[in-house]
Amino acid sequence: MELYAASLTSYKRLLTKEVKIGDLLLGNHHPIRVQTMTTTDTMDTMGTVEQSIRCIEAGAELVRITAPSKKEAENLLNIKNELHKRGYNTPLVADIHFTPNAAEIAARIVEKVRVNPGNYVDKKKFEQIEYTDAEYAEEIDRIRERFTPLIKVCKEYGTAMRIGTNHGSLSDRIMSRYGDTPMGMVESAMEFLRIARDESYHQIVLSMKASNPIVMVQAYRLLIKTMDEEFGEIYPLHLGVTEAGDGEDGRIKSAIGIGTLMEDGIGDTIRVSLTEDPELEIPVCRDIVKRYEAGLQVEKLKSLQGNEAAISYPSTNHYNPFQSRKHKTISVGNIGGEQVPVVVADLSKLEAITSESLTAVGYTYDAANDKWHIADAAADYIYTAKAELDFSLPGLLKVITTPEHWSRATDQTKYFPIYEAGAFLNAAAISEILNFVMLDAGDFQHLDALADKSNIVLCLSSQQKNALQSVRRMCIELEERGITHPLIFITDSNWSTADEHLIHFATETGALFLDGYGNGICLGMNEQAYHQFNDAQLSGRRYTSATVTGAAEQFMNNTAFSILQATRTRISKTEYISCPSCGRTLFDLQETTTKIRSVTNHLKGVKIAIMGCIVNGPGEMADADFGYVGSGPGKITLYKGKDVVKRNVNSDIAVEELINLLRENEVWIEP
Repeated sequence: MELYAASLTSYKRLLTKEVKIGDLLLGNHHPIRVQTMTTTDTMDTMGTVEQSIRCIEAGAELVRITAPSKKEAENLLNIKNELHKRGYNTPLVADIHFTPNAAEIAARIVEKVRVNPGNYVDKKKFEQIEYTDAEYAEEIDRIRERFTPLIKVCKEYGTAMRIGTNHGSLSDRIMSRYGDTPMGMVESAMEFLRIARDESYHQIVLSMKASNPIVMVQAYRLLIKTMDEEFGEIYPLHLGVTEAGDGEDGRIKSAIGIGTLMEDGIGDTIRVSLTEDPELEIPVCRDIVKRYEAGLQVEKLKSLQGNEAAISYPSTNHYNPFQSRKHKTISVGNIGGEQVPVVVADLSKLEAITSESLTAVGYTYDAANDKWHIADAAADYIYTAKAELDFSLPGLLKVITTPEHWSRATDQTKYFPIYEAGAFLNAAAISEILNFVMLDAGDFQHLDALADKSNIVLCLSSQQKNALQSVRRMCIELEERGITHPLIFITDSNWSTADEHLIHFATETGALFLDGYGNGICLGMNEQAYHQFNDAQLSGRRYTSATVTGAAEQFMNNTAFSILQATRTRISKTEYISCPSCGRTLFDLQETTTKIRSVTNHLKGVKIAIMGCIVNGPGEMADADFGYVGSGPGKITLYKGKDVVKRNVNSDIAVEELINLLRENEVWIEP
């Protein structure tokens, strides 16, 4: 637990062992390295070289290339030589899954090899087998026999290694004893790490990747705890969310998983797995990493030194970083209790609010028929400092406004006041139904007075550099004091680009929802960021590598719903588990993902996995309702859960067959 105490009060980078990858140093407080993976056929030497160069020039500090068999592993030499010939010496990483022989070849050529302990020796057949302790020990001996030759090659050639566990490809042996759990992921890696340590080999990086950020975060935290308890030292960590997808959703899901851990000081290298060209991953990596570079760390620590009384925390009895549990609150109206988190849309910067203004937050008025169309991602509340709206509100939408405007509202079942904590306690008039009370995360003086008040929702925010830690600490303090008012997280951004806003919002609120806190979310921008965003939209400039449409209000509303979707606290749309493509991919993944999304994006709550090959496909089916997996050139296998439904479907009809599968299982709705 002490490894995480810092995340309750401050930012402090976790100290890990130093690993040398070619001329690149990783861990031991060296800069956080960014990397990506090529999507070309490894046997296409020049194509792989050209794509690697684009990635390097975009800022990649490591480039990973798949080597599924001996011939691809051997061709890594031609790729490396051509890169060197052109003046590029960036370390290369060979990605190995099923073929130890290919790993041993690659380890003699490139600077690092990645092995997946779930399928490097074991084969996954989705069979439940009960192992006795003796049988389990025999399996470990079998792994040692197959894995030790690679270790010896790596030691001889000075090659580094990543032991990369994937949630979707845990072996049947691990699944039988530990189940589909973060602890199973940790033990899968630890088995290989113990063997490496027995051979006095320490040039190792580890990863715990999953498409579900909750599983991913818990697995990394458990891994650190396990290494610390068993070895008294921690190896460098490679962070990433697998199959994150593309566009805004891919960036948000990645930022939630990676950012949550980096806020804890965890992470030595990152890769953002997007279903896009690999060079487009690097700017997103850089946007995440720059939040934690030296200057920002110093600023955070200085901020803490000036606010020690406000942020010190004596106990962690109510916070367990190794499991997510829902923080218990009462219900006030439609907020809190067992209800899904609400979304509050900040419309305070609009000069006037008309019925057309609400289109950005999910409400479209049909004047001809005098009716409202309400989208799945429609805000529950809007915040405005303006006077009462001069039109009837649609559906269940309600308004949060200043006490002055609330007092003049004609329908006080639709309009509710928002106060600063001190002003609320001294207010002459408050709502008998619902009051919103803004509370800075460093403000403990008002807590006891607020504890006895009814019909209030606390709106938490922080002006400190370590905003996430401050708000998390306040959530724990509320639990300590038995205060069960619902909580809405208010997060403003002063960054510049849409990608930066996405990462900021996702990190600072997503981490709290992953920990089980929060009954609502409200995103905003400062004046400069707000006008800069809207000016860029109006001018038609390409503002981000993500797909962004509409004004700031629409962007923030969509982002709020995407954060809740990624943290699995409120499902409002179809979820796509889409791999980033690599040299193993057996179809055009970007084109296919776009096609599947276009015909299924109205299926709220359905999880569809789109996988380029079988390496992670069958495993990740366990976290998806339906799967579309490449099984051969021009051939697709369709899954329901982890079960094969149709094999070797021609790719030109596979999307239609997927729709038929959805129909057969009664989840298809005509768009």
